[in-house]
Amino acid sequence: MPVDFKPPGHHTLTPYLILKDGAAQIEFYKKAFGAEELFRKSMPDGKIMHARLKIGDSPLMVSDEFPNSPCGASPVTLGNSTSLLHIYVSDVDGAFDKAVKAGASVIMPPTDMFWGDRYCQVKDPGGHLWSLSTQKEVLTPEQQDERMKKQFANKTCG
Repeated sequence: MPVDFKPPGHHTLTPYLILKDGAAQIEFYKKAFGAEELFRKSMPDGKIMHARLKIGDSPLMVSDEFPNSPCGASPVTLGNSTSLLHIYVSDVDGAFDKAVKAGASVIMPPTDMFWGDRYCQVKDPGGHLWSLSTQKEVLTPEQQDERMKKQFANKTCG
């Protein structure tokens, strides 16, 4: 019987996060983003070697920190995050409130953006950055450019 090159339910690209306290982070993802835990393999000391979650229709893989691994440190240990994960939701204001109540820190509250989305950013307790948005309008690139020029007319980056 032929085998597909990827497991059922996976997309071509699947994020994989390294966590400081994997068990607590998984519980946060359940409360904040409605994650479903599909699989967990723990080491004898209880650290999560590998777990698979599902948020909406998208998989997410996670593990605890393992210092001798090539990617063995979490954002907590590094003191910074180098990535941002994005979730489209039907109600960004409600999703933002749910994430904050679950323990996320506010980076940017829900805001109507020039590209047509209502958008926000939060940081999870493990230091990973997340953005959430709901598409409100479908705009042409020209409409987006015009709105961007207006929004940033008197602002500079950095």
